[in-house]
Amino acid sequence: MAGAAAVCTAFLPTIAQADEADEDQQRVIVVTGEGLEDTPATPAYDTQIIEREDLVSTASGRIEDALSSVAGFQQFRRSDSRSANPSAQGATLRALGGNASSRAQVLLDGVPMTDPFFGYIPFSAIAPERLDRVRVTRGGGSGPFGAGALAGTIELTSADADALGSFGGQLLTNDRGETEASATAASRLGAGFASISARWDRGKGFWTTPEDQRVPASARAAYDGYSIQVRGVAPLNDTVELQARGLIYRDERTLRFDGGDSSMEGQDASLRLVGRGDWQFDVLGYVQARNFTNVVISSTRFVPVLDQSNTPATGLGGKIELRPPTGDNNVLRLGVDYRKSDGELFETALSALSGAVTARRNAGGTNTDLGFFAENDFSLGALTLTAGARLDRFTIRDGFFVERNGSGVITSDLVYPDRSGWDASFRGGVLYRLGDTASLRAAAYSGLRLPTLNELYRPFVVFPVTTRANADLANERLEGFEAGVDLAPADGVRIAFTAFDNKVKHAIANVTIANNLRERQNIDAIHSRGVEASAALELGKFSLDGAVAYTDAEAQGSGFAAALDGNRPAQTPKWVAGATLAYRPANNWLLSATLRYVGAQFEDDLETDVLPSATTLDAFAQVPLLRQVALVLRGENLTGETIVTRNQGGSVDLGTPRTIWAGIKVGF
Repeated sequence: MAGAAAVCTAFLPTIAQADEADEDQQRVIVVTGEGLEDTPATPAYDTQIIEREDLVSTASGRIEDALSSVAGFQQFRRSDSRSANPSAQGATLRALGGNASSRAQVLLDGVPMTDPFFGYIPFSAIAPERLDRVRVTRGGGSGPFGAGALAGTIELTSADADALGSFGGQLLTNDRGETEASATAASRLGAGFASISARWDRGKGFWTTPEDQRVPASARAAYDGYSIQVRGVAPLNDTVELQARGLIYRDERTLRFDGGDSSMEGQDASLRLVGRGDWQFDVLGYVQARNFTNVVISSTRFVPVLDQSNTPATGLGGKIELRPPTGDNNVLRLGVDYRKSDGELFETALSALSGAVTARRNAGGTNTDLGFFAENDFSLGALTLTAGARLDRFTIRDGFFVERNGSGVITSDLVYPDRSGWDASFRGGVLYRLGDTASLRAAAYSGLRLPTLNELYRPFVVFPVTTRANADLANERLEGFEAGVDLAPADGVRIAFTAFDNKVKHAIANVTIANNLRERQNIDAIHSRGVEASAALELGKFSLDGAVAYTDAEAQGSGFAAALDGNRPAQTPKWVAGATLAYRPANNWLLSATLRYVGAQFEDDLETDVLPSATTLDAFAQVPLLRQVALVLRGENLTGETIVTRNQGGSVDLGTPRTIWAGIKVGF
């Protein structure tokens, strides 16, 4: 044995030299399927990460439920993507709302998910099981995230092959007989990987109308939706990878009355080239085809009075970011991004008495934004400084509105003047680390959001209220600052606290101008001040995560909007809080309960209709049955809290009642 060892030792240098030669010829290539690494100053802004386990263990199985764990996140209404009209699914942060358009930029693998016409987010098309994590940045301005990141940014990152596994899926049903089915498959292909995932949700829904307001025409909030995503990642060399993703989806819903049907559908495709060499770069291009339909039912005669039969829209855009080598303590980002939103609506108005056509309308236009940005992070020991500037060239053009009467005679033919301009925004911050236990941060920023085509050109009716469009709307502009502290005083303990002051100038709101008549208008501002706090505790097999936000928001208006001056913006609660207690008794086990509170808010700008506060209790359980099979139990609103999602003159819609889910989850 000693002689053999001597012989082996004698050959070691030769073998090592051969190995080194092989490594020079064949370097190990690792692809991530993600964008470039976070910069050192990313924590200077108020950020929160939602990990994969938390994304896939909500009681509803919906991405908007997972996002609700972030204090300050809200949709325009309290309904989720099973019972809301899709056009009301805007996402915002820090109570900087005012209408249903998104004021937060939602990115999936770097691609904006905002609908090109309406500005809503297709939440039902974003399946949590496809994701690896979510990072939410509250405030922070536009910066390198593009115009639209007014109230902050929600970055969704798809899971890679390792996180997805070779195959996974689940099938659940609830106590109303509704179903949720999903499956994912992924495989390593050389140094790259490919994945495909599908999801189908279907159900008769629950009663959104209170029992004492139901009529024979009342209907449950039925839903039927699917989405399929295909993704591939491949290395081009040892520092550059190519990422491709395709997403198709369709979602159909019924709201309040028989025949009150809406639908949304989309086909998205994107290509991304990421380089991680000395000169780092991120080149992204995407195209989106979207559509929306909606039928409005009279709440007195219960027949169709408006058929929004077709709303085709296209989103086209891309981004180029370059990070040149500027030293170990410095990160410079230079870039340009572009987005074009083009769309139009076709709708038919019908007589509630005869059903005859009374008007046919066609309206639409094109918005574009070309942005140039530069941002620099500089680290000096425990101190990190960041500063950035952005310059946007925007256009609002090709706007039109045509209306014909029932006989086809044109009664209105409007062509709106084209508009364009430049808008500058800035952001900067400082981060100071006090060892491993604490860090102090502060930031100031500004941002930009163009009015959507929907806000500019599409009127709508939620009976009995009509809301007019306004082709003269100006851009919204954010100015804000914040300061905070992040603490890690012991292993498994994390605490974060942020105080902020944000103002959206020229905020677009639905302003009451007459009885049952509103119009989208730029009010002077929405001013939002408040505090956000979160805490996490891990103690053995137990964990506790909680967050709370207090927001003092007020509208500032004059002229037509003078009546709402000092009022809280519509759909904006002062207090939002939530906490999740989880217990993991063994590998692949998870038992958790989530308690959430949403304070009272007003339906309208004049504070006449109240949506009472609501406290809900949800639960989730995953219990392994076999090595690769688990039982899943979920409970939504277990206490049966009455959740009012709409209240217009006493006409009320309700949110999710007590719902129990059970099913099987497999993973290989």
